[in-house]
Amino acid sequence: MSNFAFGTYRISDINPQHIQALKEAIESGITMIDTSSNYMDGGAERAIATAFRELDEDKRDEIEIISKFGYIQGANLKAYKENPLRIRNSDEIVKYSEECYHSISKSFMRDELKASLERLEMQKIDCYLIHNPEYYIFDAINRGISKDERLDEMYRRVQNAFVGLEEEVKSGTIGSYGISSNSFSLEQSDDEFLPYEDLITLAENAAEIAGNKTHSFTTIELPINILEREGLKCASWAKKSGLRVLANRPLNAKYNNMMFRLADYDESRDYYHHLNELMEVCDNEKLRPLYNLLEQLDATKHKYGWIGDYDVFLFTQIIPHLKKTLEKVDEENSETMLIFIDLFLTEYRKMVAFECSKKTREQLKEFFKECNSTMQECVIRFLMQQESIDYILVGMRKPTYIHEILSLKK
Repeated sequence: MSNFAFGTYRISDINPQHIQALKEAIESGITMIDTSSNYMDGGAERAIATAFRELDEDKRDEIEIISKFGYIQGANLKAYKENPLRIRNSDEIVKYSEECYHSISKSFMRDELKASLERLEMQKIDCYLIHNPEYYIFDAINRGISKDERLDEMYRRVQNAFVGLEEEVKSGTIGSYGISSNSFSLEQSDDEFLPYEDLITLAENAAEIAGNKTHSFTTIELPINILEREGLKCASWAKKSGLRVLANRPLNAKYNNMMFRLADYDESRDYYHHLNELMEVCDNEKLRPLYNLLEQLDATKHKYGWIGDYDVFLFTQIIPHLKKTLEKVDEENSETMLIFIDLFLTEYRKMVAFECSKKTREQLKEFFKECNSTMQECVIRFLMQQESIDYILVGMRKPTYIHEILSLKK
């Protein structure tokens, strides 16, 4: 049966609830925390450091910290891949290509490792992963490089990074290393698939170059869930090769080019109260744009494909609109309005999640026809039954999430 690990993708050091959740997880028996230099711009690593300050040394030694490097520049390359027209000239293409190269270079890795150790307030990271190195492949595809050429170059770069990681193992700054890749979960025929069967050989070569007797490549991390099962092939190979497997994204799944949140949510009890309260406040000429926005939001709360669509819409459309409207309000009244708006948006998101979960149940009914509990429980139990998975990484931003997840092991 798989163990659970604390995933820190959306954990921030400025949120006291997140710090408390980390402490609660440790007290409840969680022994692995997965993070990255990229998560919340380093805030996740700082949150771990804050939670660890109250632990005695023996307790800290029981917790394995896994962090990652290499994804910061990669995020830019993904944007380029999805919208190449935003790159206006050849100089920018060269810049993005160079960023892709350096994201898994030894020098970049060492800079990132140093920064992570400082944020974590540690002398050593137990396991250090290359984070989505396939962004080089995305870039190479856009530049028209043949499959054989780009894979040869990909292997060369991975081995170069492995050499640097072997050297860090030798110096004692990391305990072991591995790769976290979304492309491990793709079909082998997919152009963006990252082949994994030669990684052990690359690690052995790297260990020899670094002067180590044996390699310290121990871990792979990849998305596996009830919808995305292709990654189980990679997981099976990994176990046969003596590696451990960490499954991420258990509840956020891709299927038929769509994203789904595999969880049931309750309908908000307070939504209409806060909606009507805010609309009453906005029922005047000065705040008419906000009044109209509220009407539109209420009418479209059931139209989002998944909760992630709303989160993007919130930051790109709703918040800018709110800021523009509140510029017309004096400071004192603006602060009062923000309280009303915050209460409304909190309940609105619950309603969107509720509406999305209803649609997900209907669209994926074949996957959940034998599910007699919540979707999230069925999804987690599916992963727990996979012998090739060692750890399931779950976001546990609230103490209640921790107890809900850990109760499944009883």
